[in-house]
Amino acid sequence: MIEVLEARSSSTRSTFRVKNIGLYPGVHIDTAATRTVSQAGAVALVETVRASGLDWGLSQALDRWRKPLARHDPGKIVADVALALAVGGDCLADVAVLRAEPAVFGQVASDPTVSRLVDTLAADADRALKAIDSVRAAARARVWATAGEHAPDHAASADNPVVIDVDATLVTAHSEKENAAPTFKKGFGFHPLLTFADHGLGGTGEPLSVMLRKGNAGSNTAADHIAVLKAAFAQLPGHQPGRRPGRSVLVRADGAGGTHEFLSWLTGQRVQYSVGFPLPDTFTNQLAMLDKAEVWQPAYDGDGQIRSGAFVAEATGLLNLASWPEGMRVILRKERPHPGAQLRITDHDGNRVTAFATNTTRGQLADLELRHRRRARCEDRIRVAKDTGLRNLPLHDFDQNRIWLAIVALAVELTAWLQMLAFADEPARRWEPKRLRLRLFSIAARLADHGRTRRLHLSAHTPWATLLAAGIDRLRLVPAPG
Repeated sequence: MIEVLEARSSSTRSTFRVKNIGLYPGVHIDTAATRTVSQAGAVALVETVRASGLDWGLSQALDRWRKPLARHDPGKIVADVALALAVGGDCLADVAVLRAEPAVFGQVASDPTVSRLVDTLAADADRALKAIDSVRAAARARVWATAGEHAPDHAASADNPVVIDVDATLVTAHSEKENAAPTFKKGFGFHPLLTFADHGLGGTGEPLSVMLRKGNAGSNTAADHIAVLKAAFAQLPGHQPGRRPGRSVLVRADGAGGTHEFLSWLTGQRVQYSVGFPLPDTFTNQLAMLDKAEVWQPAYDGDGQIRSGAFVAEATGLLNLASWPEGMRVILRKERPHPGAQLRITDHDGNRVTAFATNTTRGQLADLELRHRRRARCEDRIRVAKDTGLRNLPLHDFDQNRIWLAIVALAVELTAWLQMLAFADEPARRWEPKRLRLRLFSIAARLADHGRTRRLHLSAHTPWATLLAAGIDRLRLVPAPG
């Protein structure tokens, strides 16, 4: 039980003495045992684990990898590492933060036990990842169903599709690791490819799939895009193997996805797509024709308002698209480049010209272009993932780091699901991990036993204690699965 403990009046007599040193009061420090719980705000994440069914789901799915007479459940260990990442950890040893509070987080395995489990799962990585992914899909279906109108798939249709963003990022390796390689930016490390379900302007987003790749993996490798999207489709609630997702799903990607093979595969899946499209070097002549025909229309800014100096036009009829999928359209945007930006050979009359391909047939050009440009939100999702364990792959073996990325995905999902279920109508729905950790997860509390009830008393002078307590109350209204 969570309660907000009111602070005592300043007139209350106390023997606590402080001496000011400089601009801050000086206090005496000791390590005396107390019933104070640090990171008590992470109880909200624990409640999200319970509400989503991840705890029992992981326990059952990973039971085959449990050693005889083992004390710790493999599912609990994986969940603990995910919780540690969600509150700010970046290596396996950071589960010590949870281990220090058994009254709140239960019995947490030792560092050697955690490492041995990761080694065990990595030795059978394909089956272990498949088991974890099946649990993630089941938990996602439950969370989205519970979230109702706040879920990404609420009232999904061709006009209001579930949006899946695809993008890659670079992860630097600071030491020798298996399959680490030079990157196209002259670094050294890995080049993972990820997909995210976008929660729209009112929320954040959550990872659907991740593929760990060598640092020299190609940016526009169609086979990798197809593989990571197949895994993403399998994570959507209601997915049936062999059944195509259909028009209620929109896939967005940057120019790396603008390949014949990838777009043909998306067309075969009957999904909508909005993908960056490379213009030929000779297209400047066609741009002059568009200017002469005066077909450019005003473009929108991020708020859906007309943006001064930005325009959109359709160029489908000006390009030879015979080798591209049937029904593909190409839409252009032109705008004065930002100060200092370099123009390219395909830019025209001092304007930066970009293009994207889509098979959506309805909607104003400006709306379709704004929808595509909002795929930049995927960069926010990658930043969140890097703040939750993706920034550094701490293990040596490639399959060990594949397991690590699966746990990173769990941690990011837990945070997004917490926000969706507990803070749907609050500004906290859009807070990124650093702010959540500072304002909510770091809140301390005093543990007290009242009969058979264990309570955490949050101090009332903590600015966001009431918000945290209300969110936990909402989570506890969600019945546990089964």
